[in-house]
Amino acid sequence: MTPTLVQHRPRAASSAQASARARDWAEIQERMLVPLYEAVYERLEVGSGTRLLGLGCGSGLALLIAAGRGARVTGVDTDRERLALARERLAPAAGGDAGARDAGARDAGAELLEGEVSAAAVPAGLTYNLVTAFRPIGCAAGDTEDLGPELEAAVTLAERGGAVVLAGWGPPDRCATSGVLRVAGRPADRMRTAGGWRPALRDDLEDVAAKAGLKPDGSGRVSCPFGYADMESAVRGLLSTGLYATAIQASGQSEVEKEITEALHPHRRRDGTVWMPNMFRYLIARTP
Repeated sequence: MTPTLVQHRPRAASSAQASARARDWAEIQERMLVPLYEAVYERLEVGSGTRLLGLGCGSGLALLIAAGRGARVTGVDTDRERLALARERLAPAAGGDAGARDAGARDAGAELLEGEVSAAAVPAGLTYNLVTAFRPIGCAAGDTEDLGPELEAAVTLAERGGAVVLAGWGPPDRCATSGVLRVAGRPADRMRTAGGWRPALRDDLEDVAAKAGLKPDGSGRVSCPFGYADMESAVRGLLSTGLYATAIQASGQSEVEKEITEALHPHRRRDGTVWMPNMFRYLIARTP
């Protein structure tokens, strides 16, 4: 595969804070969605015949699990810091310079690309039989619209009848984390700025699939509890999702951390751990 799968967007230089957020995502938060990844892969019998394109692959845990089942995986993300961690995870051997690690990932059947999917730049004949968008939609204002163009481009890379998987938050009353995510919206609402939290809607996934020209072919629900060793880890993990960026811009880092901590108190156990049961949905759709 060539690196022309994506078109790069100009980015500001990465900061120490952005790198720390990416590391917190990889080490604390991303594992919360493992039950979702495994449920989807089991249902679709992901294995050696699978050619998977992961949209918003982040630090690569979902790709790593698929590769472990024998799939050939390609991951695309615009977050340079998370993608660097994905390269470390998917390289078969530790150590060596960045170029050596990239070569190792390719030898293992993994390709990790920074940018946005561009169907027009893909070499003729390159297709996937599974496209995943595991980044949950249905909790941030505008997230369904944001996914649309990328999904439509990815669909053109999928073979006819290929599976496309979308993931989203379950009903707010089945997701204890919903109350904590509301913190992402409150400062933004006071400032009347775009972004922030919104409640998940019943047909979020179906609406996105329909706009991309996909035909639903099954769905499921998966329990994905969020569990943290202590309050500090919980705050760091939640901040690493990026859902609080607008709130931080509106009210400042310390204020948002304070509000998240307050919202987490009902979920703190006597031993200091934090536990929030959640339900996630996934939709399997087919390309025309």
